Amino acid sequence: MKLLAGNSNHPLANQISEYLKVPLTKAIVRRFADMEVFVEIQENVRGQDMFVLQSTSFPANDHLMELLICIDALRRSSAKRITAVVPYFGYARQDRKPGPRTPISAKLVANLITMAGASRVLTLDLHAGQIQGFFDIPTDNLYAAPIFENDIKERFKGEDLMVVSPDVGGVVRARLLARRINADLAIVDKRRERAGTSEVMNIIGDVSGRTCILIDDIVDSAGTLCNAADALMAKGAKATYAYATHGVLSGGAVARVKGSALKGLVITDSISPTEAVRAAADKIKVLPTAQLLGEAIRRTSEERSVSSLFD
Repeated sequence: MKLLAGNSNHPLANQISEYLKVPLTKAIVRRFADMEVFVEIQENVRGQDMFVLQSTSFPANDHLMELLICIDALRRSSAKRITAVVPYFGYARQDRKPGPRTPISAKLVANLITMAGASRVLTLDLHAGQIQGFFDIPTDNLYAAPIFENDIKERFKGEDLMVVSPDVGGVVRARLLARRINADLAIVDKRRERAGTSEVMNIIGDVSGRTCILIDDIVDSAGTLCNAADALMAKGAKATYAYATHGVLSGGAVARVKGSALKGLVITDSISPTEAVRAAADKIKVLPTAQLLGEAIRRTSEERSVSSLFD
């Protein structure tokens, strides 16, 4: 197999390369003067099992075009199989029609990746599991739960833990983690009584005196997590931490986390951490995913089970 990296997350690509002991394929991925993307593969890839490493994180559209053009370049270079390894799948939050005359952009992006020439997709913690069905090619959705489980067991040994879903939609993800660490489950029920008013937070479950761990797939503005942390502390929680797979952390999210009731936020490196995230190392911790993604890539190449990674 061979690995090809786009520009979205060079540190993660290098770590995966080191884990697999497979060097990154020599390639040029650059821009013309008008910002068009140009890709040139500088090695022979004919008949090779190719893995393209690229998160579609900010700037999402640029990185998506890089991914599509890399796949097309490999297809036209006669690669045997092309797997798009997309640790963070952008546009995943647009997985349904929230109102009339709105797109389902996640399906559109799935079509683009398929038509570009990908043979299969490997991704991490999709926003909604049903997005796998948007692809007409095999799709493996990995879970960050084992990474979080190891960190929680090491960090909170002996603590009375309560796993908390920040909304009703994330209950399945929270229940999975709660089962892995043998903890109870609580749910934050948020409602907006009317437009222009703040959300009312109701806690389903007794969190009094317990260390609460909020679990989510994406933290963007961090508003939901910070509000949930305030509600948990108001209900008597001992301390509140948050774990989220994809640290989008746009706008003033980092400052919001630093000034919140959260004792700490843990994310993965599926998205390359910004300078603001690195500067907030006392409050925001970044966990590596290279071993998980690298092992999934190895097993895919060797036609072995990927799901057994989570048994």
